[in-house]
Amino acid sequence: MILIIYAHPYPQHSHANRYMLEHLNTLDGVEVRSLYQLYPDFNIDIAAEQEALSRADLLVWQHPMQWYSTPPLLKLWIDKVLSHGWAYGHGGTALKGKSLLWAVTTGGSEHHFEIGAHPGFEVLAQPLQATALYCGLEWLEPFVMHDTFISDDETLQAEAHRYKRRLVDWQERQDG
Repeated sequence: MILIIYAHPYPQHSHANRYMLEHLNTLDGVEVRSLYQLYPDFNIDIAAEQEALSRADLLVWQHPMQWYSTPPLLKLWIDKVLSHGWAYGHGGTALKGKSLLWAVTTGGSEHHFEIGAHPGFEVLAQPLQATALYCGLEWLEPFVMHDTFISDDETLQAEAHRYKRRLVDWQERQDG
């Protein structure tokens, strides 16, 4: 099962993320947990989230890049749900052997994230990758959709299809 932890504070303004989720509607074995819809008060039900994670083989963190990081509710979710003794530390093996895909949208171009005037994308991924590895998750090559502020609907739809293809390919590898 694929579990998508979707964290967009303003989903009504995101064509890119909406298309990404819409393309997955026909995919079996996918559950989407929209954090800002579930927890508008930021009061996360840790037991419910851990139970959902226990059913998943692939975990996806899908969100827009905000100030070179995750939206605040996703950061809180990581802090609370991936708890000591459950996700890491003594006895913390609940996520061991599962995979993690970081699916992120950015308003900037790919060149915006080259090392130089701005931090490189690999640098920005390091805290999430380190978290995944610390919890025993297999870190997959991130799915990144750049230029979402200026892309037309046709381009966003094509990128959403590419996202779906990544997930279908992962499912097929698991079944094969």
